[in-house]
Amino acid sequence: MPNEVKHAGMQAGFEHHIKKQERVPDPCIVVIFGASGDLTKRKLLPALFHLQQEGLLPEGFAVVGVARRDISAKFAADMEDGIVKGGGVEPTDPKLKKFMERVKYFTTNFDDDAGFEKLKGFLEDIDKELGTKGNRLFYLAVAPEYFADITDRLGKHEMTTSKEPGQWMHVIIEKPFGTDLESARKLNDDINRVLHEDQIFRIDHYLGKETVQNILVFRFGNGIFEPIWNRNFIDHVEITAAESIGIEGRGPFYESAGALRDVLQNHVMEVLSFVAMEPPDSFESASVRTEKLKVWNAIDPIQVEDTVRGQYGPGRVDGERVIGYREEDRVDPDSNTETFVAMKLQIENWRWAGVPIYLRAGKRLAKRVTEVTVVFKQPPLHMFKSDDAKSQVQPNVLKMRIQPDEGISLMFGAKVPGPTTNVMPVEMHFSYAESFGKSSANGYERLLLDAMLGDGTLFAHRSGVEATWALMTPILEAWAKRPPNDFPNYEAGSWGPPAADALLKRDRRKWYKL
Repeated sequence: MPNEVKHAGMQAGFEHHIKKQERVPDPCIVVIFGASGDLTKRKLLPALFHLQQEGLLPEGFAVVGVARRDISAKFAADMEDGIVKGGGVEPTDPKLKKFMERVKYFTTNFDDDAGFEKLKGFLEDIDKELGTKGNRLFYLAVAPEYFADITDRLGKHEMTTSKEPGQWMHVIIEKPFGTDLESARKLNDDINRVLHEDQIFRIDHYLGKETVQNILVFRFGNGIFEPIWNRNFIDHVEITAAESIGIEGRGPFYESAGALRDVLQNHVMEVLSFVAMEPPDSFESASVRTEKLKVWNAIDPIQVEDTVRGQYGPGRVDGERVIGYREEDRVDPDSNTETFVAMKLQIENWRWAGVPIYLRAGKRLAKRVTEVTVVFKQPPLHMFKSDDAKSQVQPNVLKMRIQPDEGISLMFGAKVPGPTTNVMPVEMHFSYAESFGKSSANGYERLLLDAMLGDGTLFAHRSGVEATWALMTPILEAWAKRPPNDFPNYEAGSWGPPAADALLKRDRRKWYKL
């Protein structure tokens, strides 16, 4: 092997080692409130073990599950089962046994001051036993009504303040963060009375997905696309978050939420900010959050006439008959809760002025897919005309698939072989699985690691949460004043109500096939 090649390989390996070391957080305890719930077993523990496999957890590390039910006798076994079955882990993995030795359980009610005081002592004992040095990552995997109460008691029992220089206490809060602008502000006020903003990590698991993070790399790490990422070249943008499943037994939650609160106000608006933001000064969290906030603040007030809501009725999904929303368990048989929402909005800034943005999200649609579609403008002169409709020149379309099969594709025109000049659309396609191998990661790995490191880039800031609620609350209020008279208005297994197609048809456009 030539010396320069050998040296380059060694240098690359050394740099990789240094970067990995820089990403290993300080010794700490991850404390999960609501640990008896499904999220801990299916997502959080598998993600933490994946970090362990990659050597990205500190030597001094522990997990403490906290819940109201006493399941301490079976908690560790349940979590190990979740790691093996949900995390794609071999039960014989030698790292698994060591990891499970550091998984503990503590029982307390969330309004019990005595229980919190005992929890404080329990964590301090682990510090002494495992060398976790007093650092804490609290994860609130609980119903929203407990967010403020738990935070308040953590503060009351002095578990959110550092006792020594360099110690840290971070708190991850799950969505939904509020149900409208007023409730979001109140929740922010309640939590900010206990925690500084840089201690709060409002999590949106979509931002843990590789393709969402790759939007920034795609735009700002490649010289070819950013020069045309503007109103001069882009005709419109579509973002779809479609699910084929129903509400999966979550009737009470969904009755109080609906598609706009559950998906569009958070997941979809976060993705939109990555698609539309200006280049940040750096990829430090403050710079990225500033540019995201500029996008949301530049959005014109959304007119109710530019929105569509829907509710699924009975139909077929994947060849099987399914019931309508109003027949679901613990759902009002006359419910007006929307399971589908679509809207058109405009970003009034120099880059996006005049470019319509179409968003949609829904349950019981034809397939599960989350995708960003960027449709470019047609050439100013159509040189390759054809009488064959199939051979008409189509716009260039860029698609970024966030789930289920993550990837990016670009559609462009190519000449069909033969003596005539017929043009057909063809696709260049990049697949994460094909290029990098199939991963068992679930998206929480990056977010949990960043929260331990104190990096808030992929988490929501107070100002951003309130900005998106400021856009969506007037729509919710307008809908409340005008109850729908046509629910259910789309069949399960379809692509939503006809009004969603009409929303684009009036602009002489249509939703692109997913």
